[in-house]
Amino acid sequence: MKPCTYCKKKQAVEAFKPFCSKRCADLDLGQWLTGGYAIPTLEPAPSAHENPEESDPYRPANDHE
Repeated sequence: MKPCTYCKKKQAVEAFKPFCSKRCADLDLGQWLTGGYAIPTLEPAPSAHENPEESDPYRPANDHE
């Protein structure tokens, strides 16, 4: 059996595979949710002065409310 994906110390348990415990699974999820596993980019951060409606990638371009 392979070691835990998160702590690398214990063997993975079938119930929490690929982790050894719920704790390791939850810690890994926390890393994903807080951006701990984010891929770095060379793109500049958006300006704080931009209109949020104009920079919303999910809003259709011709959507006028």
